[in-house]
Amino acid sequence: MAKEMNNRQVFFNYFIEDKYVAGIVLLGTEVKSIRDGKVSFNDAFCLFDNNELWLRGLYIAEYSHGTVNNHIAVHDRKLLLQKRELRKLQGKLKDKGLTIVPLRVFFNENNLVKVEIGLAKGKKLHDKRETIKQRDVERELKRWK
Repeated sequence: MAKEMNNRQVFFNYFIEDKYVAGIVLLGTEVKSIRDGKVSFNDAFCLFDNNELWLRGLYIAEYSHGTVNNHIAVHDRKLLLQKRELRKLQGKLKDKGLTIVPLRVFFNENNLVKVEIGLAKGKKLHDKRETIKQRDVERELKRWK
């Protein structure tokens, strides 16, 4: 079973206010690449288009054993949420400074690919410095135990 892929950088750059688990529309070779752990979150974000939520910028490497029917590595992928969740997210996005970012990609108990997304607010530089300090203090405490 493949491990889950986490977007570690997003926790450094954003405060996560709310989390949702969404399905994602994928091709067969994309699922196989995700199983191999070939996912990169660099510059990935979510946006609304015609009341549908799309994931843009998620890199899923081409499948190594794929044929001419292999997928394109970076393209927009539709996220699947219930209508009330979509309306709630759209309402919250109208607040200043909020965005939707992918937090992790994982397989659920039914072997379906899911994406955990978070409603996020950007951190200021001094907040990032505080995060670094806390991480260093926790590392020191673990070292002494």
